[in-house]
Amino acid sequence: MEPGLEPGQQARFGTVQVHIGDTDLGESKLMRPGPQLPHDFGGICLVPLPHPTRLVTLTHPPILETRLQDWPDEAACQASARALAARAGITDASIELHGTLGAGKTTFVRHLLRSLGVTGRIKSPTYTVMEPYALPGGTTAAHFDFYRFTDPREWFDAGLRDVYAQPGLKLAEWPERAADLLPVPDLRIFIEPDDGDVRQVHWQACTARGQSLLP
Repeated sequence: MEPGLEPGQQARFGTVQVHIGDTDLGESKLMRPGPQLPHDFGGICLVPLPHPTRLVTLTHPPILETRLQDWPDEAACQASARALAARAGITDASIELHGTLGAGKTTFVRHLLRSLGVTGRIKSPTYTVMEPYALPGGTTAAHFDFYRFTDPREWFDAGLRDVYAQPGLKLAEWPERAADLLPVPDLRIFIEPDDGDVRQVHWQACTARGQSLLP
């Protein structure tokens, strides 16, 4: 990972480049592995944030079921997103995506939203915190990125609590930055860079709906 890179500055997933009719997916790129955010998959853990002296204590909700996957390239990431998009209940689910810069969180979200029928450009919400999308059938999706989230008052001032209270798909990157403000997600997806361009993916279901979404 090149020093100073932030969300939205992602490098290519090896030599694989996916085109499914939209230029933003052609720009979906993943960086080489960077420093890992330590986490355990239950209990309490301390997560170091990009600011060297800051730590956030995360209390994980009970994990009902887990799955493990390997993504050898972006095509596997796309296939996984398509499979998730086909699951019943996806359009009203709350999903958290965890991983280092360039792990592939935004790339996965773009493939998922495209598979759900979103047309036009799919932008990273790094600077806007949230990007809303209309889905076919009258449902909605909200893509959050809390990387720059520094003050809990932003949560209330921006009306994010109301967004989470409404029906629709919620996809949150860097959820650890919002700490205990977020409700319990249905699904947590941990994307970890491995050798070369391989990603190891750990799925955690925290609710019955989450269990129905597992691969």
